Amino acid sequence: MHNFLDFEKPIAELEGKIEELRHLTGDGELNIAEEVGKLQSKVDRLLAQTYSKLSPWQKTLVARHPDRPKAMDYIDGLIDDYTPLAGDRLFAEDKAIVGGLGRFRGHSVVVIGTEKGNDTAGRVEHNFGMARPEGYRKAQRLMRMADHFNLPVVSLVDTSGAFPGIDAEERGQAEAIARSIETCLGLEVPLISVVIGEGGSGGAIALASANTVLMLEHAIYSVISPEGCASILWRNSEQAGEAAEALKLTAQDLLKLKVIDEVIAEPLGGAHRSAGKTIDNVGDAVETALGELSKLSRTALKTRRREKFLAMGKAGLN
Repeated sequence: MHNFLDFEKPIAELEGKIEELRHLTGDGELNIAEEVGKLQSKVDRLLAQTYSKLSPWQKTLVARHPDRPKAMDYIDGLIDDYTPLAGDRLFAEDKAIVGGLGRFRGHSVVVIGTEKGNDTAGRVEHNFGMARPEGYRKAQRLMRMADHFNLPVVSLVDTSGAFPGIDAEERGQAEAIARSIETCLGLEVPLISVVIGEGGSGGAIALASANTVLMLEHAIYSVISPEGCASILWRNSEQAGEAAEALKLTAQDLLKLKVIDEVIAEPLGGAHRSAGKTIDNVGDAVETALGELSKLSRTALKTRRREKFLAMGKAGLN
């Protein structure tokens, strides 16, 4: 049984009826299989109608869905011979950011991701995907290693933002994020980033200053969370829906603004309904992007990446 969001209540009711029917035994008059088929068709139509017109706030809820595949799900599904690497060689290991070496469809790569965890214990272990400075310094270490050995980098972004605790600030959170962005922009190997859930503020851009930025259809990517924005502007987080609308945080808005390069389709009803299909779709998009970037020289990769982000800044001033 799925975890249903508030706007999915009509879908939940229909799927509940389907489950009830599947537990019945036929009495000769009721063709259960036929009835289940009819109800399933209704569910599919309702899912298509609902997900074709999601509001930015509803997309935010989908992006945060607890059953949505996380970074390690993508790594397990797409990376062969994965060897995790730990520690920033300065302070500690930060489990909010995972990363290591592996093979992606025949290519040796370095993969880095923000990991939220799939259950309560996992979320606590990975600090809900909110990295401290040592997490970003680990990411820098892995990116520099990739650059040294001429390996492409794939980053998977899913974080509400960098960890805002006092200990993180004491250890230089802002500096660590800035250095991570600088490291991204200085790489002379392909860097492909995928926003798989939430792309929150500096915590996301620290890993997403990439040659190619991909984004799942119902993911979000923003300078601040809708609740945080509403709290600042209206002193009321309950206006998060209005803030989400104004922030232009959906993949479709960001593609129009040229902040991202491509939207990756999700299965009917969102990534949480078919994790395997979603992971395959992401793999296909990354493979295509990697094939295109692999044709460029090291100098061209670095130059084009820098020019891309400089152009965004200039566009914002006009």
